[in-house]
Amino acid sequence: MSTDRIEKSIFLRAPRSRVWRAIATPEEFGAWFGARLEGGFTPGARVAGRITTPGYEHLNMEFTIERFDPEQLLSLRWHPYAIDPAMDYSNEPTTLVEFRLEDAPGGTRLTLIESGFDRIPVSRRAEAFRMNDRGWAGQMKNIERHVAG
Repeated sequence: MSTDRIEKSIFLRAPRSRVWRAIATPEEFGAWFGARLEGGFTPGARVAGRITTPGYEHLNMEFTIERFDPEQLLSLRWHPYAIDPAMDYSNEPTTLVEFRLEDAPGGTRLTLIESGFDRIPVSRRAEAFRMNDRGWAGQMKNIERHVAG
C-alpha cells in the first residue's frame, strides 16, 4: 500500500458542469467541504477560510490553486492535516490535491488524488495520511449529497 498518495473515486449522478461548479467555486466548495472560504479559484490564488464543521470551528484552512482546467481538473496545494493552531506549518512541504472529472454513463466520475505525503516530516506523516484518507472518504459522501440536492 502506498503511503505517498490517497486516491478516492466516486460516481456522481450529476452532469460534469454541476460537479465542476461544486468543486471550482469557493461558495460551493465550502458548502460541501465545511468551510467559509474567501478568494478566487484561479491559478496561483490563495484561498483561506474558517472551518464550519462542528467541533472544528476553531480551525482555519488555506490552500493555493495550482491548476484550473474547466470541467476537467482542479488542483491545489495545502498543508495536510494542519490542525494544531499553535504550530507553524509554513516551512513544511505541501501535498497536491487533484480533483479530476470524467463523463460517465448517467453522470460524472470524480477522482480525488492527494499526493506528496512522503515529503511531510516523519513525525506527523502517518497521522496526516491516515486522517486525510479518512477525511476524503467522508468528503466524497458530502459532495455526493451536495450535487444531488
